Amino acid sequence: MPNEPQNFQLEWHGNTVVIIPAPDVESMRWDLIEQSADIVMEPLREQEVPMVVVDLSEVSYFGSVFLALLLRCHKLVKSSGGELVLCGASTMASELLRVTALDTLWAIYETREEALNALAG
Repeated sequence: MPNEPQNFQLEWHGNTVVIIPAPDVESMRWDLIEQSADIVMEPLREQEVPMVVVDLSEVSYFGSVFLALLLRCHKLVKSSGGELVLCGASTMASELLRVTALDTLWAIYETREEALNALAG
């Protein structure tokens, strides 16, 4: 169905998972975000030390619902000794992260390759 919102994608690069949110993440209903959170977090729970890149390159803007999901993932990853980083943030998304001071919580890289290299090193 063409009008159905896209979902999150997960890609594995060695032991690192790349989470790619749907471009329309901010317009997704809360219950769909919750379902997505469960799907996204399940493989993170199975990793001994989860390494996560959230690739925001397809997302132009997001708000509190998506930030809540990021914080849930961060809490899970950190509690297991892992690391969560962001990449590909748009100008508007970068500004939101700066205003909320979340840019001090997560490293933010320009590209996915830079983020993957940072977690690998």
